[in-house]
Amino acid sequence: GEQQAFVLSHGKNMMILKIVGYAEQVAQYYRLDDFKAHGWIAHQRYPTKGRVWHPGGAHPFIGMHEALVHNGDFANYHAVKEYLKHQNIFPQFLTDTEVAALLFDLLNRTFEYPMEYIFEAMAPTTEYDFDLLTKEKQRIYRYIQSSHIHASPDGPWFFIIARNDVDNKAFQLIGITDTSMLRPQVFALQEGDVQIGLICSEKQAIDATLQSLSGEDPRFGPIADKYWNARGGSATDGGAFIFTVTETGTFSDPEKTLTCTNKFGEPVLIETRQKPFQGILEQLPKKPVKRISHQIETRSIREFEAAALKEMASRTYDDLIDFCEGIRQFSQENDDNKAKAIQILTHLNDRRYATGEKKRSSVLRIIRNSLSAVFSATPSLSDPEGGSYRYIDWNLRQTLRPPKSGEKVLIINTRQFPPEGEDCDARLICTANRLGWKRFICYGYQGQRFCGCGLGKESNGVRIDVYDSSGDYLASGIDGLEIIVHNNAQDQLGQIMKQGRLIIYGDVGQTFMYGAKGGEVYIMGNAAGRPLINAVGSPRVVINGTCLDYLAESFMAGDPLAGGGFVVVNGIEFDEEGRIIDLPVPYPGSNLFSLASGGAIYIRDPFNKVVASQLNGGELV
Repeated sequence: GEQQAFVLSHGKNMMILKIVGYAEQVAQYYRLDDFKAHGWIAHQRYPTKGRVWHPGGAHPFIGMHEALVHNGDFANYHAVKEYLKHQNIFPQFLTDTEVAALLFDLLNRTFEYPMEYIFEAMAPTTEYDFDLLTKEKQRIYRYIQSSHIHASPDGPWFFIIARNDVDNKAFQLIGITDTSMLRPQVFALQEGDVQIGLICSEKQAIDATLQSLSGEDPRFGPIADKYWNARGGSATDGGAFIFTVTETGTFSDPEKTLTCTNKFGEPVLIETRQKPFQGILEQLPKKPVKRISHQIETRSIREFEAAALKEMASRTYDDLIDFCEGIRQFSQENDDNKAKAIQILTHLNDRRYATGEKKRSSVLRIIRNSLSAVFSATPSLSDPEGGSYRYIDWNLRQTLRPPKSGEKVLIINTRQFPPEGEDCDARLICTANRLGWKRFICYGYQGQRFCGCGLGKESNGVRIDVYDSSGDYLASGIDGLEIIVHNNAQDQLGQIMKQGRLIIYGDVGQTFMYGAKGGEVYIMGNAAGRPLINAVGSPRVVINGTCLDYLAESFMAGDPLAGGGFVVVNGIEFDEEGRIIDLPVPYPGSNLFSLASGGAIYIRDPFNKVVASQLNGGELV
């Protein structure tokens, strides 16, 4: 008769908890604080298809020993459903996520495919990547594709799967990226006394997780040792990664070990000779340290910065903490010193250099902590006395006013601002600009969106420096201002950008500069997928690293030698010593310059590794 219960989970040592409501209510309702596990998976968003009112229709979806969450949407739901029907499998909740989980379970548990072949069946290798495979892999992959390509999820998607590998007594977290590169994804790994691997749609979720963990347990750091994106169906890593927790040690003294491998079983490794900083920086006593004023004043700032970079490898963590504390104390003396301190610490944050036996992630943690201390010590707008720098945060937002004589820089602590909406930090910047502020330093970001948006066409002379984990749509629609991001950036940056300058001291996510019309953009690291789609006019972009795929699709930027737009791809990266080295290939994907009708891409390719078959329009010159 009336339904009284339904199955929450099945399989061995797996539990799936769902609710109709917000994700934090799952934690409260099921008392997740009382749970312990080696692998966790979570999804926060209502389903967009199927029985959206029913908790059973929410993510994760389950096969037998796996739980799958999904960002995206694939068009061939009916075809995959029909394929499953022939295997006597009938979905219940009318959503593509459910059939994805059932398909993975079928390939894994029923067909007993190794993981590499499961990935190939779901995200097939095609075009130039297929040509780069060994002859033996091509032979096997042809059989897999002929049997399964009609049931391969078709469209933009990204799967994260938590799996109990029962046969090998291991727990896994798996990320699989589709071949169309339309959904964001990021992987991260941290090694030390404890190990953690993370897979998320956005880097900000990884940073927030690590910050939370480091606040509870100093063995964790708030910054991962390695972040990376993937390209589905690639010949280099396959676009899929597996974090595996296995039991080592003895029966009486068991231990767990975390490893990370790509689709082909090749390990992702972190430098192990370097040791992480362990401790809570905020709890360290502020002790007087050697005055640094004389060192700064007896040489130029550039000479001081160069010496600081050179000495970084030989410094201990205690030396570095004292050095940064000296810079912080120096900043308190006057506004000129504050400006120099911010410049020096920012230089150490942005550059790539040898760190010796110290982990770069730990070095950045110490430097960024010092920067935050310099920013937070600034007089607020309501203080009777101050100088050229003024401070505001969420609790002080009602004190916003025009700048007084001598006030030049507004420092905004964005930590508690909502991610978007009328009360977000981006709106505060717009209001402050209308009141007369031109120079902004924004820090404490944990994913807030739209920084720099909405300032209009009268924004020449405005500069925004962005620290910590900024969010999507930064610099979109800008028309004259300058934004400098002192970290990796997120997705959809610089969309419909008209003019101005955007500088990223790190990597940038998916689809940046979509529909852009102009401006200068400089990326120190890599771009993920689909940058500069439908860009027109005269955008000029320098990417020091590479782009995963679909670079400058439908580019319509005129004659690059007569005022039009172009992209420079240098194909370089930095090694552990901070030295510039060549990437294995300057551009790894297909669909280069697809359907473009103007502009140019200049690729630094000394060994002629870019080939005509990667193009979809245009020509190599």
